[in-house]
Amino acid sequence: MLIHPWDSAHDGDEWRSWLRTRDFGQLAANGMDGGPPVVVPTHFLFDGAKEIVLHLARPNPIWAALEANPTVLVSVHDDYAYISSTWRSASPENGVPTSYYASVQLTCAARIVDDKEGKAEILRRQLAHHQPDGDHGVMAADEGPYRKMLSALRGLRLDVVGVRAKFKYDDHRPVEFRERIAKELAARDLPGDAGARAQQLRRMAARL
Repeated sequence: MLIHPWDSAHDGDEWRSWLRTRDFGQLAANGMDGGPPVVVPTHFLFDGAKEIVLHLARPNPIWAALEANPTVLVSVHDDYAYISSTWRSASPENGVPTSYYASVQLTCAARIVDDKEGKAEILRRQLAHHQPDGDHGVMAADEGPYRKMLSALRGLRLDVVGVRAKFKYDDHRPVEFRERIAKELAARDLPGDAGARAQQLRRMAARL
């Protein structure tokens, strides 16, 4: 991922704060025998510091790839919008379109969890995150409605060893330029436009 200096995260708190409200992304592992990468869309739970936990079905093709090479990438993107060429130039024929987006990529060392209690602990944490009201059955290795299902899945603990974060919102452009784009996003109001506009205005305020 190309990251220009003006697109980089201001600090570690910025990308952590952004990622804290997002829990779905893509888990990518190196392909086997020269094949393409194995990429799995999945929910995950990031502890805000150094670990991600998740679970996947036992037949998932990623397991063989992880056993061959435990280095993986978790990629999350959001707050994206297409920025029209007509918005970026007073002369429409000279305008250059672009994309606005935020993206965080975490390089991790994967550890497969196969023991029942270890898997139950991961699932308890995920359930507490997604259903904090506790409106679900008991999650335990030896009791409750889910215990017999644990054999059908495997858990993953991912130790974060590297982070690349990008917030691409024309930060190198003048304030007046970015304010004009923000107005265009508000007027168009397509899915994603509000999130992109919010990130752009947040980044702009932080630089002032």
